[in-house]
Amino acid sequence: MRKVTTISTSVITIFLALTAFSTTFAQEERLELDWVYSEEGKAAMSLPRYTWLDSGLVALYDTKLPLIERTIETLDPVSGRRRTIVNAEKALRSMTNILSPDEPYKELGWPDAFDPKARWALYQKANDIVLLDLRSSEVVPVAVTDAEESSARFSPDGKWLAFVRENDIYVWNIDDRKEKRLTTDGTDTLLNGTVSWVYWEELLNRADRGYTWAPDSSGIAYLQSDESGVGEMHYVDFEPYLPRLIKQRHPKPGQANPRVRAGVVKLADAKTTWVDLGSYPYEYLARIQWLPDSERLAVQTLNRPQTTLDIFLANASSGEATHLMRETDDGWVNVHDDLYFVDNGNRFIWGSERDGYSHLYMFGIDGRLSHQITKGEWALNSSGGTPGMSQSVSYVDQDSGQIYFTALEKASTERHLYRINFDGSDMRRVTTTDGSHAIQFNPDGSYYLDASSALDRPPSLALHHTNGERSTMLADIGNTIPERFDLQKWEMFSIKARDGFEMPAMMLKPRFFDPDKQYPVVTYVYGGPSAPTVVNAWQGGGRGYYHQLLADSGVIVFFVDNRSAAGKSKIDANTILRQLYGPVELNDLLDGVAWLKSQPFVDADRVGVWGWSGGGAMTLQAMTSSGEFAAGASVAPVSDWRYYDTIYTERYMKRPQDNEEGYNASSNARRAADLQGRLLLVHGTYDDNVHPQNSWAFSDGLIEAGITFDMMIYPMRKHGISDDAAQLHVYKSMHEFWQRNFHLSD
Repeated sequence: MRKVTTISTSVITIFLALTAFSTTFAQEERLELDWVYSEEGKAAMSLPRYTWLDSGLVALYDTKLPLIERTIETLDPVSGRRRTIVNAEKALRSMTNILSPDEPYKELGWPDAFDPKARWALYQKANDIVLLDLRSSEVVPVAVTDAEESSARFSPDGKWLAFVRENDIYVWNIDDRKEKRLTTDGTDTLLNGTVSWVYWEELLNRADRGYTWAPDSSGIAYLQSDESGVGEMHYVDFEPYLPRLIKQRHPKPGQANPRVRAGVVKLADAKTTWVDLGSYPYEYLARIQWLPDSERLAVQTLNRPQTTLDIFLANASSGEATHLMRETDDGWVNVHDDLYFVDNGNRFIWGSERDGYSHLYMFGIDGRLSHQITKGEWALNSSGGTPGMSQSVSYVDQDSGQIYFTALEKASTERHLYRINFDGSDMRRVTTTDGSHAIQFNPDGSYYLDASSALDRPPSLALHHTNGERSTMLADIGNTIPERFDLQKWEMFSIKARDGFEMPAMMLKPRFFDPDKQYPVVTYVYGGPSAPTVVNAWQGGGRGYYHQLLADSGVIVFFVDNRSAAGKSKIDANTILRQLYGPVELNDLLDGVAWLKSQPFVDADRVGVWGWSGGGAMTLQAMTSSGEFAAGASVAPVSDWRYYDTIYTERYMKRPQDNEEGYNASSNARRAADLQGRLLLVHGTYDDNVHPQNSWAFSDGLIEAGITFDMMIYPMRKHGISDDAAQLHVYKSMHEFWQRNFHLSD
């Protein structure tokens, strides 16, 4: 009898435990896309906006606060004191009165820049320019006219603000509030101080860096672009009732580029002196940069195949230039911003991939190589310091003869801060926490800000001393959201390609994963040269949450980086020369998928693939050149490289007239009839990057072949389809696509 009672008690105990477990699970809050794009969702995992001021203070803007309460704060790194410096309500009222009296602003927003004296914050809104007085919280109009004004920048001495109006350069005196015109020949096709779309997109990291102030504020060096010979693209709006037609100059591969030259205009007389490069031919003027003496400019040019980069030193007063050095590569030379003049301009530090890896070198001002500074089978990697610039060097300390830089030395999937002496000795890793680190040093190099995260660690922002010791934690997202939604953890590993190359990979498994069951898989791809997706960093934002949502639906999410994308070396990247998104990338992807399908927990008949932009092209490539995928979603894909732009395409493919076989072989549009698996094709009608004609051409091939497919079109959206409503719609549409084709649970 006693034994029976014990058994009954045990059964009751187990039953109660299961009931409690079931109730807990039933009440568990599940991640939803509507929450992701809500104000709460967007703010939940965001770090403050931040930058160093020339005064040595940190400026901060907390995006976790309600919109109307968000304002500018400063932090003193020495005392740790943090204080609000702008009355947001007063500033919003002032800004609304000047710019938008009929529709009040709901948020102050992060400034475009701060002046060197930390007195003013610059805002560019609706093609107008205003300054916010950080002392009074009042807004002052700078350029509020019917014309379009943009590209505003403070002078180094803080006395002037330069900007571009209708393709001419103006300056505005901050003390007397008067403007002065510096160039007068700007037209619709002749651009002064602002750059063409193709330069903005492919050479200047999506920043309008068409001019730069002299260090002594006496003048401005600028690019002048003649677009008159460049072909036009057209986009048709759906409004008004007779839709407007939008035109944009956009050079297609093999066709005419903008013609660009560099000039220097002095504030004193508003006269331009043009840089004379003599008999040196060039196709692209990639960079202009002042030397510290304000008397010389470094000018970088590229030939059309982008295999030769030349650096010239130009006299700012006469325009006379002398050749300094030449960088060459059999594939292409990557343009960057790692050029630093040291020792009063007698030497310079330069980033180069000449030994197959991105490293730093020291040169004399005569252009002769002194020595290699960093060495090894690993690459430097951009630090994420200055927006719009590709810089691996975070800080150069000339007094101590040391360089601080970010690199992939520890692992190709992590980004860390290092320190090394000018002579290449005593290299040390400064950051110690696993993951990826974005670094910003203060002006005197005594502190740095580190925005870091890892796959298992949400983002944080911390203030550090130069030796790496943490001073203050400014923001730590913590595990509240991961725990609230029980987000699944990523696994990182590597897969060997057929020739033994170690491909970085990672995987997200469903909740309550059972190795004895078989699951469908969605493979996310990008695949572009030196553009890895497998990184030990927090997988946030819309895409990261979307992958968690797939895991919630019982799907394994899989990433694998092909050799050219992994970013390990220029040697690997050059393997795709003249066959971009071709057999090299495809074979690596298929090797990764072969490993995937060999796993007992994978349903080999339900493996999908998706990607955006280059990843969209990779999706089309995979689905027209193999039968490995049951379904795929291709967002904003390139379907034929003849439809893309000159600079990006020709960097890898060269001109169509020089590589017809490569263009034909890589054309997804030509292979549309070979599509295997169900396809969702997505595109925005105002995509001025990957033009809609790419999807039109591919879908036309499917129609001709009698192949049905799914399509989602986003009216007047650009390449990122970036507004909240459209982003939410894209991911919901993709989720429904996978549900239909893989028979997923809700």
